[in-house]
Amino acid sequence: MPFSALGLIDHLRKALAEEGYKSPTPIQAEAIPAVLDGNDLLACAQTGTGKTAAFALPVLQLLHQSHLHGEKRKIRCLVLTPTRELAIQIAESFTAYGRHTGLTNTVIFGGVNQNPQTERLVRGVDILVATPGRLLDLIGQGHLHLRDIEYFVLDEADRMLDMGFIHDIKKVLKALPKKRQSLFFSATMPPEIVKLAAAILHNPKEIMVTPVSSTVEIINQQILFVDRENKNSLLAHLLQERKIESALVFTRTKHGADKVARFLAKNNITAEAIHGNKSQNARQRALGNFKTRQTRVLVATDIAARGIDIDELEYVINVDLPNIPETYVHRIGRTGRAGNRGAAYSFCNAEEQAYLRDIERLIAKKIPVIEDHPYPMVNLEMEQPKLAPAKKGNAGHQEPKPKQEQKPGKSRWKRK
Repeated sequence: MPFSALGLIDHLRKALAEEGYKSPTPIQAEAIPAVLDGNDLLACAQTGTGKTAAFALPVLQLLHQSHLHGEKRKIRCLVLTPTRELAIQIAESFTAYGRHTGLTNTVIFGGVNQNPQTERLVRGVDILVATPGRLLDLIGQGHLHLRDIEYFVLDEADRMLDMGFIHDIKKVLKALPKKRQSLFFSATMPPEIVKLAAAILHNPKEIMVTPVSSTVEIINQQILFVDRENKNSLLAHLLQERKIESALVFTRTKHGADKVARFLAKNNITAEAIHGNKSQNARQRALGNFKTRQTRVLVATDIAARGIDIDELEYVINVDLPNIPETYVHRIGRTGRAGNRGAAYSFCNAEEQAYLRDIERLIAKKIPVIEDHPYPMVNLEMEQPKLAPAKKGNAGHQEPKPKQEQKPGKSRWKRK
């Protein structure tokens, strides 16, 4: 199905062609006509399904068709999103898709000087992309109001809940006009999110795309069993032996991310870490360096990486397996997008085997094992220490005590 079949105007189809997009993703095919028809939208969609274009394209078209020439621009669309990184990427998408429409957008977020942001607001914009905290700050200071909002988009609603933004969202809702079109996106639908959606939406069109178990089918997944103390050495080997030009690497902890980045740097592999203890400027700089290939490896924790959208990312490497199986799907879903190739390598030590079992139950498949590598698990014919099963939610994980370093050798362990 071409984009022209969705009723998009020439300005948008031209921009999509310039961006190299030929056909819509499933969520775009369903959402765009629904939004153009004036419906509220409730969409359950994973990261990487094309959901930004699913709301940006119809909103741009609706705004363009009712554009009031000659008047000062008013904020007519608000997109609320949880993180600075995601806000910037959404604003970049609006700019790319709307380059021929004459519409303007800006992005506001905390952690930086607000003056450049307020100066842009004074000049007037059609579309505002914002994080909750900075938005409420600027409203409180009188720099903007939401009385003219016609279209409201809440993106990554479940992550908003995880990050404690639910009260901020309710404050924003009180500042919005009751007559508006609202679009609600979330990767998961726990009871709290369903309740929030009911408070925001009016007779919404509901769209459910890409179930968790099928998002990983096009990604080449492989497991490498390795003792915990040899993971960094195996990572360096994998990056060199497989000729991986760039990779997004996940660790379970902030300390682990820093440790991996330092180890790679000592082995002449350019790497930067991105996590919650880094300043927003440092995080954005690291992400920018990775996108431009100045940095070969970006090492991230899950919260820091949520919302990262990198075109043509081919490799994801899980140095640590997550203790929440859905998190594994979110991680590897950042590769293999838009028909591109994708590969995910995951390291598993003895203590993480319970996590692996839960992941394989979720995706309903056994992940192939790479046995031929220099750092196999050794002397593991004895019964392994038991680990509590992975839990639903954000439970933490206590790192096991390190064992004495073992030299690379031949594994006598066979997977059951």
